[in-house]
Amino acid sequence: MNSLTALSNFGTDPGSLSADIYIPDNFPKNGPLVVVLHGSTQSADSYNIGSGWSTLAEECGIALLFPGQRLTNNVLGSFNWFESGDIHRGGGEPLSIRHMIKQVVDDHAVDPSRIFITGMSSGGAMTAVMLATYPEVFAGGAIIAGLPYRSADNLMEAFFRMKGYGSPSDCKLDVLVRGASEFDGPWPTISVWHGDSDQTVDSSNAGSIVGQWQNIHKVEGPPTRVETVDGFPRKVWCDADGREVIEEYIIEAMGHGTPISAEGDEGLGEEGKYMLEVGISSTRHIADFWGLTQ
Repeated sequence: MNSLTALSNFGTDPGSLSADIYIPDNFPKNGPLVVVLHGSTQSADSYNIGSGWSTLAEECGIALLFPGQRLTNNVLGSFNWFESGDIHRGGGEPLSIRHMIKQVVDDHAVDPSRIFITGMSSGGAMTAVMLATYPEVFAGGAIIAGLPYRSADNLMEAFFRMKGYGSPSDCKLDVLVRGASEFDGPWPTISVWHGDSDQTVDSSNAGSIVGQWQNIHKVEGPPTRVETVDGFPRKVWCDADGREVIEEYIIEAMGHGTPISAEGDEGLGEEGKYMLEVGISSTRHIADFWGLTQ
């Protein structure tokens, strides 16, 4: 497996995070960047091995940035997606990640219009935070087994939301995103993945994430179409121009984790804790949704 390299200097780092990068030899000038956020009890390395992102980066010429949580910030190694100091623009963990991105863009001539972000569990919830607080930075985001932005503002609320209780209305969630920055579009595209048997983060959160972004993308109501991909249903919402702006995969009988498909010629990743072999590679399909695999 391709090894990551530490990114040691990246601004003021108010959230006290670590950072690792992977820049493949074939990375072109003005190539794309994907930011990858691990889940609780994981590391940048373990998430990369499980998801196969660096293998795909080699294949497609993608730069990767892996922000990492420190146990001194959170005993489970979770990103603090519900802490008041870490859910707003201009401070905490979001600003640390923003500084990392700027450093990688400057160091490696990344195309600033092709920056994407993905994460699983607490990393998925922090992906939602980044998409809301710095929407101008990202062309797209993918939230795996995560939660909507500002669905919880403290630890007790976080536990309730993870169990599927008491989520704010779609209208309130929409207002929270709009209030997180002064941005007014065009907004990042949204990819949502969740197992329907997730006992850690209830799958109702997937629907709330979709609902949070539907009005923002002006695609309220039922999906434009539903299709089958690798045996699983994919719901797609297209805007007035026919562009796919939201997609949702609910993986039948899957628990809490990132869906992978490690076998075959197009296999990616490695099965492990929270890296679940279900016959569909979220990594490959997310990259395809973002136009990175052509």
